[in-house]
Parts: sequence; C-alpha cells; structure tokens
Amino acid sequence: MNKLAIVALGGNALLRGNQKGTVEEQNQNTTDTLENLIFLIKEGYDIVIAHGNGPQVGNILMRNDAGEQMYNIPQMPLDIDVADSQGGIGYMIERNLRNILKKHGIQKDVITLVTQVVVDKNDPAFQDPQKRVGKIYTKEQADDLSSSKGWIFKEEVKAHGGWRRVVPSPKPVRVMNEAIVEDLARKGNIVITVGGGGVPVYEDENGQICPVEGVIDKDSASALIGARIKADEFYILTDVPFIYKNFKKENEEAIEFLNYQDTLELLKDGQFAEGSMAPKIRACLDFVKNGGKKSVITEATKLDDRKYGSKITMEYEN
Repeated sequence: MNKLAIVALGGNALLRGNQKGTVEEQNQNTTDTLENLIFLIKEGYDIVIAHGNGPQVGNILMRNDAGEQMYNIPQMPLDIDVADSQGGIGYMIERNLRNILKKHGIQKDVITLVTQVVVDKNDPAFQDPQKRVGKIYTKEQADDLSSSKGWIFKEEVKAHGGWRRVVPSPKPVRVMNEAIVEDLARKGNIVITVGGGGVPVYEDENGQICPVEGVIDKDSASALIGARIKADEFYILTDVPFIYKNFKKENEEAIEFLNYQDTLELLKDGQFAEGSMAPKIRACLDFVKNGGKKSVITEATKLDDRKYGSKITMEYEN
C-alpha cells in the first residue's frame, strides 16, 4: 500500500499579500505551488489536498455587502460563502493540477469535494467570537449592522482602524464523507477536501444537519481528516522553510526535528505566535497524537529537499 499524505496549502499558495487577487494571479500561484507536489507523487505517495480560503471568502463577503447596498441582492450566510469558496478554489486547484500531471506524464484522477465539517454546538468558541471576516466598517456602520443583522464587531487595531465582524471558530469534531475521501485516495485518486477548514455544521437533537455562522481553522480540519483516514504524513505548506525558536530575535534557531513532548513545551512557552504558527503547531501535534507518523511544516518550494522542513513525530526519528 502506498503511503498517504495530506497536504495543507496555506493562503499564500493562491494569493500573495501584495497582489490584487485577479484570477490570473491566483492561477499562476496555484500552478507554482502544485508543481512542488509532483515530488511526493513520484515518490509513490497518494495525496489528499486541503487549502485555505481567507482572502477569497473575505472577497465574497465584500461582494455580498456591495450587492446588497447597490442592488438590494440578499446577502448569503457565511456557510454558503465558505461553500462557494470551496467550489471555486477547488476547481482552480483541480484544473491546474490536471494540467501539471499531464505535463509530467502522470495519469491520475482529481476530484473536489465540497466538504461539511461537524462541530459541537456547545463549543466555547460560540460564546467568544474572535475570527475576523469581511471588510472594515466605520463605528456607525458596525452599529447599524449589529442592530439589523445581529453581527458582532471588534475594533480593528491594525491597518487604518475601524471595525470588523467577528465570528466563532469552533474546533472540528468530524468530517462528513471521510470514508469516501479515504477510499478515493487509497485507490490513487487525488482528493481536494476540507477547503477553508470545511463548511461548519452541527447536528441538532433530531439529527438534522444545521449551518453555523462561523469558520473552522484549516490546519485543524486538515489534521483531523488526516488522522481519520489514517494518513501517514501531514504537510503544512507555508512561507517559511522551518519553524523557529526565538523567531526574528538575535538568537533565532531553526528547528528540524522535534518530538511531541518537546514541541508541546515550546508551545506552552509561547515560542509560537497565536494567529500564525501556533495553530499550525497544534494541528501537527493533534495529527501525530491521533496516529499519524509525521507532521512537516515547510515552504512549498523546499518540499523535495529533505534537509528542509520541521518534522514533528511522537518520538525523535532515528
């Protein structure tokens, strides 16, 4: 049986911070990133791909807002927006990956799944929304929207100030259709799933699937589906080749090999910033704790060079 790897593409895999977000830019970025996955395929890995959607779903929310204000088009709820972004980004990844596979003479099917991810409706995150989404509003606009739609806002201390909507980011509990993902991947198909962390839903007391106005961390959902489909390795592709101790300080130190306990101690020590590396570290720890053999954090262009990447295992590799 081939090794199975789940690969989580960061937001910069599709849209760079200094770009407008045109389809041409995103297609080029996607192609450049996916080209690096050919190494794993040629090494004999079966692949499942996850991806972020932060900039894209933010743009969808702003289009919703403009459509409502200018043309009285009803806004869609956040679960529909996440599903929209899953479909659009999944299509972009799938089409470009098919072209790359053809260029390398590799015959594989690629399939995109619009994926629902179950959360606990009693998750504490619902009582403390923190995830910022959508555009920046003035205080007056935020107050109006809070009154008319029930949205919650927090002041935006970065950029140029203003107020942004915040939504819950509950922990994923179960990925729908995970058995199908495993079956397709084990048969050699490349599966794109849990895009943007998946569409968050919960089950009510009657077993009905209900939508959630929130978002799920992409790396946490990727680690969950990876463990549930018994993947061997979990790769988080980001914009740095390693994780670092004392990041951006004079005594900065790149770390290549870590075990579970030492990584946990570094996390508790505050070595990894919340909102950037800390969620990735937690996802990597969850993956190996729940049966995965290895988690790797690295830059996409370094994937084919084994001397790069921070590798986290339950015990130190021999």
